[in-house]
Amino acid sequence: MDDRVILRIGAKILMPFIMVFALYVQFHGDYGPGGGFQAGVILSSAFVLYGLVFGLANVQRVLPPIVPHTCAAVGAMIYIGTGFLTVMLGGSFLEYGALVPDHPVDGQHWGILLIELGVVTTVFGVMVGLFYAFAGRRRS
Repeated sequence: MDDRVILRIGAKILMPFIMVFALYVQFHGDYGPGGGFQAGVILSSAFVLYGLVFGLANVQRVLPPIVPHTCAAVGAMIYIGTGFLTVMLGGSFLEYGALVPDHPVDGQHWGILLIELGVVTTVFGVMVGLFYAFAGRRRS
């Protein structure tokens, strides 16, 4: 890919915009279409683009394989932990109103933010991990 200068420069220019758009989709998900799953896929697409243009070894230098694997696990723990936190605070599993008992609407807002944080983290980790697994395969 060293001779494809336009492709390399284009990818470097696009990556920050893709990441910012993923953040927009993540935080706009409370009020409109979007949310954790879509944001996780968009965020992972920035690293997939980098890997396709610059090679698997380079993207793994930027984002070592342990990072997406850890993200997948931590995101699931955030999701489950939010549910257990609501149970410990006296509500049902994922009953967000229990997070702020005096203002259940605020609890709904915080609960959804926590859940979506867990989803975006998990989806990002799984998608990048899948890319690493398939891009690193050897022909048999």
